Amino acid sequence: MAKITKNLIKVDSLEWCYRELPVSGEQPQTVILLHGLPAQSLMWRGLMPSLAEQGIRTIAPDWIGFGNSCKPENRDFAYTPDAFVAAFARMVDSLSIDRFSLVIQGFLGTVGIQYAIRYPDRIDKLVILNAPLTTGAKLPWKLTQLGLPIAGEMLVQDPLSVERTLEAGSKSAIEDEYLEIYRKPYLKSSAPGRSLLATIRNLRLAQSLTEITMGLPQLDLPIQIIWGINDPWLDLAQAQASVKSLKQGELVTLSTAAHYPQEHCYAEIKASLLPFLHRRQN
Repeated sequence: MAKITKNLIKVDSLEWCYRELPVSGEQPQTVILLHGLPAQSLMWRGLMPSLAEQGIRTIAPDWIGFGNSCKPENRDFAYTPDAFVAAFARMVDSLSIDRFSLVIQGFLGTVGIQYAIRYPDRIDKLVILNAPLTTGAKLPWKLTQLGLPIAGEMLVQDPLSVERTLEAGSKSAIEDEYLEIYRKPYLKSSAPGRSLLATIRNLRLAQSLTEITMGLPQLDLPIQIIWGINDPWLDLAQAQASVKSLKQGELVTLSTAAHYPQEHCYAEIKASLLPFLHRRQN
């Protein structure tokens, strides 16, 4: 089995880092995995080998401002949902990916849903893991405080804030070797903290959720919602409400997972995700 590689690609003025697990074959099915706040592509490490074993090429980028992707200043990148969608669209084009399935998770993962709504012809299937889906969803205090004046500016420069947030959302401890990787960018410079601050302050969640609640029901493609029911920040009820509005939707619940199910429960995700990805469309 090939190993996950870390790659860099410069698109316009932005440098993206992405993890990839390639597979053999001329035209393998491609899946792009998009992380939420305040994570990075490392969070997909458990799921990527399972997909590759089934002949699926996986690509997991670090969002601009996160992980090992570039951290531009506000004057060079707006950190709004529109800016993230546009940058992601150009990155996908630069990788010469025509059609793909998209797996997203969490806050900021909502940008991936907005991409699917705006570019439906590029998406084969959409998978949503614990992300805000209805207009009533709110940014949890654990994330909100990272964007506060003065206090937020201090918190985002504390490397421990990221790991505390990830473990609070997971409701489980994360192994030290992985916490070190999540923490590392914040130890190297102040730029990751400034990017996180800018992202939270420009998240425009209410506006994004309006687009999502109106646009998702219009997508005529298979959509699977996988939900960790122990999520401390998002209620299962919104996933249940959302799936009822979909043309081709299904809901899978994970009894032991929380807000970041891919961190600890990738085996349970695989059990429903792989059959869904392999299922032939009508």
